[in-house]
Amino acid sequence: MSDTPVPLHGQPSLHAVQVLGGGSSGSGVHVRSLSAGLVARGLRVTVCGPRSAEEGYGFTEAGAGFAPLDGRTDAGSVASLRTACVGAGLVHAHGLRPGLLAALALRGRGIPLVVTWHTRAEADGPRAHLVRLMERRVARAASVVLGASSDLVAWARDRGARDARLAPVAVPAPRPAPETDDGARQKARADLGAVDRGLLLAVGRLDAAAGHGALLDAARAWRSLDPPPLLAIAGEGPDRALLQRRIDTEGLPVRLLGRRDDVPGLLAVADVAVLSSRWEARSLLAQEALHAGVPLVATAVGGVPELVGEAAELVPYGDSGALADAVIRLLADPGRRAELTAAGRARTAEWPTEDDTVAHVLSVYDELVQTFLCVGG
Repeated sequence: MSDTPVPLHGQPSLHAVQVLGGGSSGSGVHVRSLSAGLVARGLRVTVCGPRSAEEGYGFTEAGAGFAPLDGRTDAGSVASLRTACVGAGLVHAHGLRPGLLAALALRGRGIPLVVTWHTRAEADGPRAHLVRLMERRVARAASVVLGASSDLVAWARDRGARDARLAPVAVPAPRPAPETDDGARQKARADLGAVDRGLLLAVGRLDAAAGHGALLDAARAWRSLDPPPLLAIAGEGPDRALLQRRIDTEGLPVRLLGRRDDVPGLLAVADVAVLSSRWEARSLLAQEALHAGVPLVATAVGGVPELVGEAAELVPYGDSGALADAVIRLLADPGRRAELTAAGRARTAEWPTEDDTVAHVLSVYDELVQTFLCVGG
């Protein structure tokens, strides 16, 4: 990495402020990767977010500065952000609430705002109206909205974004699991309770948006197989007690693993990965499964179809019968599993790299800085 800042079209090195909330792990990983790439290209980067984000992703280790936001109140967060943005040439917020905080902090300052929508807020009842108002405020305040999937771009335009674009959002390819011999693999499967039977893996937050109701319905359908496959679900969330009660009451072949930091290792011993979500943009599990060569069954929602192409079995959201049938067919057909493994690895080679993502974002920054210079902010 060069020690000399690289200017944008002859301008002094840009100070870009990245604003991150406490939301999905996908956005945190992305901001860490993006910050490292921007720093390597000579930009000065400051990440603003909760202290837990710095502890979890190590932005300062990537060469960025870090400014904690006072998260006790929104007013405190806005004040912290206004201070952090002094001297910034551009602010890039990731997510709805960070976008709103940035819009409030930059009011009257003439600093371009980029907002990346990595996901979509889930809300029902009166809160849905409030979320819609927030989305409209953020979409209209942003100079450019970048969507991680095509439907997010359409969503932003519907909310009034003047400029919404599909953006390559790459995260680092997961580190491969350590090589294991057959004995170690069998031991790992035995530790999970999957001796001499299929092992299915789902990963994600235990909440309504993950579609676990249909997933457990599917598990009830394949319970009649001899032997029934084991479904292992890694993750935590508010629905854990509800799910465990149903698993126990119905005698389902399902095990809740809790929070796990060894997803690559779990994928390395799984036969099939399962994604049952109500909506996803660029699912981390889908990316990790295809990188690992694990056949994937996923709901055809959001950005999943454009992410995986023909490299996964896609089923309608909430259709437990289709989900169960797809899993049962895969478990019984090693040839099809091998086809999906090969297709998945080929698909990952088509995905944008971290360098692609940084180059695209940098071109957006360059365009906006030049525009603001031309119009005098």
